[in-house]
Amino acid sequence: INNSLQVAWGSSYVNDFVHNGRIKRVYLQGKADSRMMPEDLFDWYVRNADGEMVPFSAFATAEWTYGSPKLERFNGNPSLNIQGSPAQGISTGVAMDEMEKIVSQLPEGIGLEWYGISYEERAAGSQAPALYGLSILMVFLCLAALYESWAVPFAVIMVVPLGILGAVIAAGLFGKANDVYFQVALLTTVGLAAKNAILIVEFAKDLREKEGYSIMEAVALAAKQRFRPILMTSMAFCLGVLPLAIASGAGAASQNAIGIAVMGGMIASTVLAIFYAPMFYVAVEKYFVREKINEPTQTH
Repeated sequence: INNSLQVAWGSSYVNDFVHNGRIKRVYLQGKADSRMMPEDLFDWYVRNADGEMVPFSAFATAEWTYGSPKLERFNGNPSLNIQGSPAQGISTGVAMDEMEKIVSQLPEGIGLEWYGISYEERAAGSQAPALYGLSILMVFLCLAALYESWAVPFAVIMVVPLGILGAVIAAGLFGKANDVYFQVALLTTVGLAAKNAILIVEFAKDLREKEGYSIMEAVALAAKQRFRPILMTSMAFCLGVLPLAIASGAGAASQNAIGIAVMGGMIASTVLAIFYAPMFYVAVEKYFVREKINEPTQTH
């Protein structure tokens, strides 16, 4: 029965033949006017176990119904392919969460699987903690090589959570979801927050080693003298990502998520790094390097 229906209403490959020096394929298929309407099914016959030709009308009925134009399977299961895009101002992560919520309310036996870009987005989301840890580790190793110390880089790394906190708060205030674009913004914030702290720690370290300042004098002078460069570079960066934060139209949701989160992280790391980076540097020098804070100031 299946073979008869396939040949009559679909097609079946037979073989190839050579015609005028070119190879052509032969397909077996019913005439177009005998496979257009449901009642055309009754004009077809199928051979039974006794070798007799039996009409389909003897054991089948035909009627119009709604259904997919083709039968699809996903991982061996009958499936229905749904394609779409989120509404303006809605991120793909929020749209996918709503899809999963709707499917969870369907009868038992109906499930949902992502593929293509959606699958990659979900997979990337599950790998985010490992990526955050790897990015912080890479920053730490680069700083350890720069300062030739395993302790001093901690003063820079401890500023990173302040920038991440600013990005999270900014995203929450503007209603942005924790999607793949926000996670990209967090990775960017890790490097930006470390940059501001490096400017202070590097300057304070040079004042101590090259000019003989005490640790308290060094961090105070470093914070004072590096305040303007930090503020100017941070303002320039924030103005640079402002178009992303206020973008509209197609693709604006992803641009807003990145722009708002990065700008929030940059503002937080700029404001807080001025105060906390010197504190962290003093704490690291005191508890890790084991040098006295109130050491005498040398004559300059």
